[in-house]
Amino acid sequence: MPATSANLGPGFDSLGLALTLYDDVEVDVDFAGARFTGLSIEVAGEGAEVAERGERHLIVATLRRAFEAIDALAPAATGTEWAGLRLRCVNRIPHSRGLGSSSAAIVAGIVAARHLHPHGRVLDDDAALRLATEIEGHPDNVAPCLAGGLTVAWTTPQGPRLVRLAPEVGQVVAFVPETRLATERARGLLPETVPHADAAANAARAALLVAALTRGLGPEVLLDATEDRLHQRYRAPAMPESAALVEKLRAKGVPAVISGAGPTVLAFTTASQVDSMGPEVGNGWHIHPLDVAPHGACVQSDGSDGPGIRS
Repeated sequence: MPATSANLGPGFDSLGLALTLYDDVEVDVDFAGARFTGLSIEVAGEGAEVAERGERHLIVATLRRAFEAIDALAPAATGTEWAGLRLRCVNRIPHSRGLGSSSAAIVAGIVAARHLHPHGRVLDDDAALRLATEIEGHPDNVAPCLAGGLTVAWTTPQGPRLVRLAPEVGQVVAFVPETRLATERARGLLPETVPHADAAANAARAALLVAALTRGLGPEVLLDATEDRLHQRYRAPAMPESAALVEKLRAKGVPAVISGAGPTVLAFTTASQVDSMGPEVGNGWHIHPLDVAPHGACVQSDGSDGPGIRS
């Protein structure tokens, strides 16, 4: 499952980018209980403390929800239950930093269920996006995690939709701080209304950003295209260091934004350029040079006798 960066400045709740920072998840299910029973969870890396959550672990809870959705869609299904479940996670995506760790967990559960459930094929891509959005609350992070690349996501009365685009952008750099920020807190800082002029400016910038990212336009255009007036300044009090870094980078001509709900900062630049910006960046940041991930979550059979996957 790739990390994702949502919003990308002006594309609030609509634009997302898949990044080459991955969580690995192994799921082994025994429906009959002939090999093992019960629930076993192992987590290494980021978020190791969540291994103790049992049925409340986000991947496990999503697996349950996805199995129920498949049962409802498949006429032949009669309530599929597992006798044993083994979950192993190697997490590299930082938690509560605006890089889509929860979306990666949700997508992992849905993709695993689709491959492990005897009738999993009934959960098509549209249904998978719909379920992931219901669990996450909005589609901008789950869309690129499912599809890869650059995605535009929106919601209709019939449910969420996405378009996948192939961006012509080179390396990006994620500046990840030690501090965490819950998405709920960041959303709580947003106003109920915004000035019409700000909404109009963001609409223009979001359209320009799609053109800039898919046509390989230069940093000067990207700098204009990543300007935001809808959410970043309202969230700045919750992450002053991140807001300050965005301002410093942009003052140097670097297209920089808050990644998702923050506090990670994403810059459309290269690691070599970052090296020359030491005074602007300062200390206290984990710097990750990343590429755009061309593919979303993928599945690999583990080759055992029982149903198991590695994704």
